[in-house]
Amino acid sequence: MLAKIYRPARNAMQSGQAKSQEWLLEFESETPRTVDPLMGWISNADTNSQLRMYFDTREEAIEFARREGIPFQVTETREPKRVIKAYADNFAAGRRRPWTH
Repeated sequence: MLAKIYRPARNAMQSGQAKSQEWLLEFESETPRTVDPLMGWISNADTNSQLRMYFDTREEAIEFARREGIPFQVTETREPKRVIKAYADNFAAGRRRPWTH
């Protein structure tokens, strides 16, 4: 049962940075998902795939996995490239493309 430790991406509906610094430990599923023949719902017999644990730092998550004897894989996140813009740049005289409607 391999655990993934990563920092999840923020929701597309968020503009702030709240809860984007937490690290997540979750287990990969050992059994394939099956389709219920009656309702058509997708289910999984592995309950570990439902477990999600949040940690404040990467080191806390790694230390927990080592202490519990859980094999893990750490995925580093790439920081987004910030492009600083101002609304006034849309109407600047030195704009690359001319402003049109």
